[in-house]
Amino acid sequence: MIGKTFKTMLGGKELSIETGKLAKLVSGSVTVRYGDTMLLVTAQASDTQSKLDFLPLTVEFEERHYAVGKIPGSFHRREGRPGEKAILSARITDRQIRPLFPKGYRHETQVIITVLSADGQNAPDVLGPIGASAALSISDIPWAGPTACVRVGQIDGGYVVNPTAEQLSRSRMDLVVAGTKDAVMMVECGAQTVSEEELVGAIEFAHAEMQGVIALIEQMRSEVGQEKFNFMEEVGPTHDYVPEMTEKLRAAGLKDALLTRGKKDRGVRTKEVRSKVIAEYVPDPEAEGAAELTATLKNVYSKVEKQMLRQLILDDDLRADGRSSETVRPIWIEARPLPMAHGSAIFTRGETQVLGVTTLGTERDEILIDDLTEETGDKFLLHYNFPPYSTGEVKRMGGQSRREVGHGNLAKRAIRAVLPSFEEFPYTIRVVGEVLESNGSSSMATVCAGTLSLMDAGVPIKAPVAGVAMGLVMEGEKYRVLTDILGMEDALGDMDFKVCGSAEGVTALQMDIKVGGITPAIMREALHQAREGRLHILGKMAEVLAAPRPELSPTAPRIETLKINPELIGKVIGPGGKQVRELEAMGAQVTIEEDGTIRIFTNDGAAAAAVRARIQEVTQEAKVGAEYDGTVVKIAAFGAFVNLFPGQDGMLHISQMSEERINSVEDVLKLGDKLRVKIANIDDRGKIDLVRPELEGKVAPRTPREGGGRDGGGRGGDRGDRGPRGDRGDRGPRSDRGFSDRGSSDRGERTDRPPREHREERAERPASTDSGEWRSAEPPFPDRAPAAPREAQEAEGKQFAPAPPLSDAE
Repeated sequence: MIGKTFKTMLGGKELSIETGKLAKLVSGSVTVRYGDTMLLVTAQASDTQSKLDFLPLTVEFEERHYAVGKIPGSFHRREGRPGEKAILSARITDRQIRPLFPKGYRHETQVIITVLSADGQNAPDVLGPIGASAALSISDIPWAGPTACVRVGQIDGGYVVNPTAEQLSRSRMDLVVAGTKDAVMMVECGAQTVSEEELVGAIEFAHAEMQGVIALIEQMRSEVGQEKFNFMEEVGPTHDYVPEMTEKLRAAGLKDALLTRGKKDRGVRTKEVRSKVIAEYVPDPEAEGAAELTATLKNVYSKVEKQMLRQLILDDDLRADGRSSETVRPIWIEARPLPMAHGSAIFTRGETQVLGVTTLGTERDEILIDDLTEETGDKFLLHYNFPPYSTGEVKRMGGQSRREVGHGNLAKRAIRAVLPSFEEFPYTIRVVGEVLESNGSSSMATVCAGTLSLMDAGVPIKAPVAGVAMGLVMEGEKYRVLTDILGMEDALGDMDFKVCGSAEGVTALQMDIKVGGITPAIMREALHQAREGRLHILGKMAEVLAAPRPELSPTAPRIETLKINPELIGKVIGPGGKQVRELEAMGAQVTIEEDGTIRIFTNDGAAAAAVRARIQEVTQEAKVGAEYDGTVVKIAAFGAFVNLFPGQDGMLHISQMSEERINSVEDVLKLGDKLRVKIANIDDRGKIDLVRPELEGKVAPRTPREGGGRDGGGRGGDRGDRGPRGDRGDRGPRSDRGFSDRGSSDRGERTDRPPREHREERAERPASTDSGEWRSAEPPFPDRAPAAPREAQEAEGKQFAPAPPLSDAE
């Protein structure tokens, strides 16, 4: 049998990891299966150390459309660049495995996760980290794993491991936790406002549940794992200079320089100290070997600076800008700085500044999500922009970076929890966070600026949301948690823990660890310290905007909503969409849902009113007893057709026009005349009989029609069962049938016949107002079926007698 499979239970379902079957030439390769979701995960490292001063690790998350039986919709029908969901999935794996590579490791390393099968219920994003951990553990790459990753939901007060897509839709939180056997490495969460204690409980629950997976990977490593290749951190001349240079930098005033307020001023002073000390070692920059020695001394300086700042924080509770570990930087806020935007705000915290801008759009502006597991629309967009000028640098401007995708997604999850439903606020909402200055916590400033811009736009959010980034400095058993970290504290510290929420609880969080993990006790302390900082920031925000503005911005569009009978949607759309185009030509966008909900979107109040009135007109439903001011649109011998409202006519019979008998409709009405009418009857075909309200009780009512002609009656209503017609085969040839007493049926050529006498043309009338067909005039008794000959003559006082037979002469 090819390959070997290892199995365990996770969340009540079997998790299997197979190796030795696929991709056998790579250093580490596994196939992970959970339900019908399958991933191939590979890990490979280069043979030599790179000259880079950072870990060259890349993680790729490849989604293949064949995994769900689809063909890509691109022009070439191939998968393109990773989408947002794939990027976020790759970041989850990267943040879990990166801290566990050995110090000084510089081999280029690549982990590739390929989705082979996706069942739509078991998400591949938490299986990728498990596969990466297994592949690295059995490879020859030095790595201090294993780790595991699980998702936790909260449904009906209980925690659920790896909830299905259906369960996750009902969960109060979407929490992803990764960790080692002893500690938590990574946390990411979006929630519907949960308490800090609920989060800690969920994290501890997740850490306990992943132990079975960690044990399984340890078993794999012991049975099929390779020996790790020899790795030793390169020890160069840098280490020789550290002790001596540390003393020289202290003497040159590095400590005072590091405590200078302001990023730019601090940078100037520390650069002066560094240059002064390096000049003692390199008096002639142009000398041979001077460039190499200068680079070495700069690396020494970075190590000394980092260690000195960490000691100041741990020993003296003193940070670079003079704050204590629990202090938030000064905050300055301005609402509505942009006059034409729907909502805007500037949020400044220390030297981090973000411009938040909200734009309101229609349902048509939603973003369509088409990935492996879902095809949906998202009516909330949040875009985070981090231009190079925000850090005073010059860089190439390209597409959105993975960092921007991750930071934007975190801010989006934080704010989404407090947004109104689409039914409550039927707009597509876009929030943009423009980072103007950055010295730490720019993503958290985006949460604050975005919330303020939403309130400025008049979006009825449930509660204001703020965010704060927490840091950690740890040396052995000694540690200190930092509130509202600076950029340099993020770089020199051991943790970046971002927490967002309202005064009631947490809506989103993200934790990245640079050490071997932290304990639940440290995490609990960080969460409670973050709450104090968050409440302080919310207080500052409330001083400017305590709640959403009661009205939408004057520049924001308005949406009016009305409901119609779903059966009348066709009338609003019109043939080929004609009616909708006419409505939008009036200056509004119109959206129609299957349940009859219609939304009118426009900046012009008058246009909205006109469109609404027009829709109400075309969707009116005629009801018996209703009165209308109608217009005569057609006249026939038997009555007049009156337009009641757009698309609906009724017939006013001649007998209902006057108390006295009239000979012609034109004696009473003309085309275009206005008159008040009332609906007397609506037949089963929807045809409407009208009367004049002022004549009710003064003229005899008409008998309701039961099908037949437009004038009601057709051939006399119900004619009863006429019975079978019988065999007509004995009637003989048609040429002599019934004409034996009239002589020969041969009439000769038509040219021999005399011309017919002139006859007066009969009046004609249409079959209906909707038809172009014509039929003969009305009978003399409009309320009755056409009379038989006997009845007609008796009605005129004549004695009925059959016609005499034709003579031979005739």
